[in-house]
Amino acid sequence: MISFNQVTFTYPNAAQPALQNVSLQLRDGSFTLVVGESGSGKSTLLRCVNGLVPHFSGGQLLGDVRVLGFDPVQAGPEVMSQQVGFVLQDPEAQFVMDTVEDEIAFGLENRALPRQDIRVRVEEVLDLLDLEPLRARKLETLSGGERQRTAIASVLAMRPRVLVLDEPTSQLDPKSAEDVLNALVRLNADLGLTIVLSEHRLERVLPFVDTVVALFAPSLERELHIGTPAQVMPHIDLAPPLIQLAKALDWHPLPMTIKEGKAFSAQLVRPEIASAPAAAGAHTNMAPLLDVRHIDFGYGPQPVLKEVSLQVRAGEVLALLGRNGSGKSTLLKCIIGLNKPKRGEVRLDGTSTAGQSVAQLSQRIGYLPQDPNALLFADTVAEELAITLRNHHVPAAELQPRVAAALHQLGLADKAQRYPRDLSTGERQRVAFGAIAITQPRVLLLDEPTRGLDYAAKRQLVRLLSEWRVAGTAIVLVTHDVEMAAEIADRVAVLSQGEVIAEGAPAEVLATSPWFAPQISRLFPATPWLTVEDVLKALKSL
Repeated sequence: MISFNQVTFTYPNAAQPALQNVSLQLRDGSFTLVVGESGSGKSTLLRCVNGLVPHFSGGQLLGDVRVLGFDPVQAGPEVMSQQVGFVLQDPEAQFVMDTVEDEIAFGLENRALPRQDIRVRVEEVLDLLDLEPLRARKLETLSGGERQRTAIASVLAMRPRVLVLDEPTSQLDPKSAEDVLNALVRLNADLGLTIVLSEHRLERVLPFVDTVVALFAPSLERELHIGTPAQVMPHIDLAPPLIQLAKALDWHPLPMTIKEGKAFSAQLVRPEIASAPAAAGAHTNMAPLLDVRHIDFGYGPQPVLKEVSLQVRAGEVLALLGRNGSGKSTLLKCIIGLNKPKRGEVRLDGTSTAGQSVAQLSQRIGYLPQDPNALLFADTVAEELAITLRNHHVPAAELQPRVAAALHQLGLADKAQRYPRDLSTGERQRVAFGAIAITQPRVLLLDEPTRGLDYAAKRQLVRLLSEWRVAGTAIVLVTHDVEMAAEIADRVAVLSQGEVIAEGAPAEVLATSPWFAPQISRLFPATPWLTVEDVLKALKSL
């Protein structure tokens, strides 16, 4: 049993509490999803379960927390870690060893388990999370999704009674996310493991959970909702495309899965709609602004990119999809000059970038890496953006107005004087995006920009990218978020084992993919519809 009784928590020097008067009870063996907008206190609530709040964070906690009969505040993380396994939002933050196998074994060795038991547990989780091919790999060479699976494996090997995961699928491709969630379902059903996780991509998780806790920022003065998905989802604004459409079309009861939704969608599809052609790209006749030609790259003897060629035109968004480890992030690093290709070249506006430094390329190409912390080093959010402008020699008189305008555009005006690393993951992502976009580069390279973003924040990002597109910026968007790709992309390319295996209009590439099809495409497989807006627009025209 996990219980919170009138829990209020305030971080050091914070103007208002992160949690206020939170009361809830979760039964043993439940599979619970915690939802809420960025900054609503999801990560804080999860950290209360194992004592990281307040022992690690500091701050003041009022009220009472009980987990399996323990008081996490009195017991502390050292005791609670034997009962509660915790997977952080940033998996890199909990790594200690150099290789995958050693990382998984580390906690077991520290508990002085017999060598035979350690070997058995390591083999179990390597198989469970499909990590066997990576067991000897160095952690620094793994993709973001591979690191996330390794972090989950290292915690599962400890065989905790409660498993807490903060955004566990945020860096996983759709297939890997489903594999991880299926593994969690088996652990929950077969072993009775109590699981509590937070997640923004609700379309991935809702079909698997039996309980939903909806949190709201204390400033909104709303009580949390707790119940089954069917009980909670009608009362909150956060919703995946399936439920957004169901609410718009007044479907009752609200479908939680595509299977349930098809009972309603089958009544809407008509032959003339189903045969509607996909829209043609608007940029196909323009000269490419970014031209990637026959790129080969590898780490040591292992090839990562093989003969990769892509073109992006001014005012165009190219979404780059693929399984974890397929080479997407590596390709962006080749474009910005962090990796030096073994063969091939990158041309920007018709001129080769060979011989140019990363600093020179950054004047015209903005690059947002997967980990926003890599770009955050100033004392305040406002200063973070101002530093970029100074590095680009923007006159001092223009600094304040441009920073203020960018913060307003990013929805961060109230965070201007906050320390960037104290913000939520989604907020840090927006600060990092602002730091690279404030100079209005010709090309934007974005690596998983929706990591840690709720639906409202993603809509804001889509609006920002649309504004950049109208201004003539070429955008390469690496993402596992197929719903985002369906909404914003002009073209989609799919990488597999370092090669481009598919490229074309979103309706052509996404709708025919078993793993990258968005919810609306699965709901209406005989149509070119990819988004809720597509469906509503088509129905309105009848």
